[in-house]
Amino acid sequence: MTDAYSLAPADKTWQDHVILNEFFGPLDPAPRRTPMRELISTLLSHRTTHRDEELAYDRMLEAFGDWDGVLAAPTNALAHAIRTTRWPDTQAPRIQEILRRIKAEQGAFTLDFLADWPLEKGLAWLTDMPGIGLKTASLVLLFNYQKPVLPVDTHVHRVAQRVGMIGPKVSVEKAHQVLLSQLPPDALVLLNFHKHNYWLGQHICFFAKPDCPNCPLKGICNYYLEHYGPATEEALAATPTQWNVARGELQH
Repeated sequence: MTDAYSLAPADKTWQDHVILNEFFGPLDPAPRRTPMRELISTLLSHRTTHRDEELAYDRMLEAFGDWDGVLAAPTNALAHAIRTTRWPDTQAPRIQEILRRIKAEQGAFTLDFLADWPLEKGLAWLTDMPGIGLKTASLVLLFNYQKPVLPVDTHVHRVAQRVGMIGPKVSVEKAHQVLLSQLPPDALVLLNFHKHNYWLGQHICFFAKPDCPNCPLKGICNYYLEHYGPATEEALAATPTQWNVARGELQH
């Protein structure tokens, strides 16, 4: 049993994918949002709850109607509309600059040209936008255009470090490439890996007081080994094998 804890990082990453695919169930690859909404909503989501992000997005479109309206709006009025986000006064001019650049370069509010662009070119173009980092760019390219990239947010990063998929000093930015190199370049695998570890970090592997006894990764997790010792047969048998929706709604 102890041998599972000493797996190589790449082997742990694959075991994580296999275990969580069973625990949460495989995902439908259909995009959850339009590309423009994915881009702007993810920008709004920084350090903000999902509920407040959705509220900000809805208020913005209710107030200004469409992207032309958002672009033409007084910046202070846009900041007021998205006031449930963490930094509305910073995000409002960023959103307008992003919209301005897309409209100027493409003649319309569309990102569909990214489907035909090489991956690195798309990443470079997106991350050149104000406020768009590697995580946001990767989300758009993976979720909407099935590009083989791996978004890593704080939840995914925390799980990866605790399990031992990456080292304790690997940054969030560096983890994008380290974890990606350990998985096949398959968009569906990468989508499932991202979402499943995101959900695990949200609902079980909390920053403070993680719910280790109910974690399906306890049999390979360094953090569990350090705090509880090797998982016993009884502990493994008592671990839920599938996600119970009564514990919380999974955000798709």
